[in-house]
This record gives sequence, structure tokens and C-alpha cells, in this order.
Amino acid sequence: MPSHDDVLGDITRQIQNEPDPARAMTATVATLKRTMADYSWVGIYLLNGNELVLGPFEGKPSPHTRIPVGRGICGAAAAEKATIIVDDVNADPRYLACSVDTRSEIVVPIMAGDEVLGEIDIDSDRLAAFDAADRKLLESVAALLAGRMAGQRR
Repeated sequence: MPSHDDVLGDITRQIQNEPDPARAMTATVATLKRTMADYSWVGIYLLNGNELVLGPFEGKPSPHTRIPVGRGICGAAAAEKATIIVDDVNADPRYLACSVDTRSEIVVPIMAGDEVLGEIDIDSDRLAAFDAADRKLLESVAALLAGRMAGQRR
């Protein structure tokens, strides 16, 4: 399995070489899903008004294609503008069940300054699958995506 630094290097090159934000997000999702063994579902939600709308994802289809800000773990991360790691989704009342196999989740906001543009949402079928290295990787990826997305909106 490649290291977190190797994965970040691959994603950095993909985003730098892909001027289209939608294709950059799709490539990012595919790379994370393919290279990170414990990432059973990888998706990006985009903020549209007060709602998170599911964009590119890999994994089982999700019943949650639209999530109000403040609802669920995804909505909480957007409202708090902060990364949330849940070691056991069954112990967190905010969790919106997507798959009976999901055991843990990490949600990382994609921010341009103070503004939430979207978020990276990853589920794992393993308890406590996400650690400080995952957080660092995904927050770095979110910053890269934010730069591509914000640059497109100017």
C-alpha cells in the first residue's frame, strides 16, 4: 500500500494537471478509493445554498444525495467548518446510515478562506480506521481542491 505522502503526491499532480474542477474531483475520489485500503466509500459533497449535494463518489450508492447543513456528520462538519472523525458511527447519534457495513467516518470541509465549498466524506468498514495521518492527507487534498474550485469561480 502506498504511503500517505505518495498518495498526496499523486493527487497533487492530478489536480495541478487538470484545469476542470469537476474532473479534478473525480480523479481525486478515484485515487483515494483505489489506493487507501480502508476507504470503502469516498465522495465529495458540494455546498449549494444550505444543502450539501453529492458529487463524484466511489462505493455503494448512497441514499443521502442531499444533506442540509447541520444534519448528520457531513452537515455538522460543514456547519462547524472543521474536520470530524468518528471512530464508531453506531455510537454517534448524528450519523446518517448509508451502509450497514460502515463502522467509521471522516469528513473534511473544502474551504476557501472562511467559506465552505464542499467536503470530502469517507467511510470505512473498519472501526477507528482514520488517524492523524488520514486527517493530514485529506486536509491537504481539500486545500488543493479548494484552490482549483475557487480559481474556477473567479
